Amino acid sequence: MQAQKFSLIRQLKSFKHAFAGLSSLVLTEHNARIHFLATVAVIVTSVVLGVSRHEGLLITIAVGLVWTTEMFNTCIEKTMDFISMETHPEIKSIKDISAGAVLIASVTAFIIGLVIFIPKIL
Repeated sequence: MQAQKFSLIRQLKSFKHAFAGLSSLVLTEHNARIHFLATVAVIVTSVVLGVSRHEGLLITIAVGLVWTTEMFNTCIEKTMDFISMETHPEIKSIKDISAGAVLIASVTAFIIGLVIFIPKIL
């Protein structure tokens, strides 16, 4: 099979699909809207408190981790719902584990925020 040539148009379309996915996530998922508000609050707080470049990098990684896990969690939940809307112990376990990943990412981001912001506030 021959590899396709690079196409700027095809690349731009892939970005269009990615932004459509982000938009769909924020518009349809309650937790994504909470993450969005938290992200805005973290960005504003970072600017107001004047975080360093390294602190900003850690915050960016933490926020990206939360968003990435939330997006994977949503995909997993939607896939499981597509497979079966009936209550099934294995599907429940899969969804619970996926939600647990978001919880771990969120707690990690929260701790990073505390470590960076509390000394600046005090």
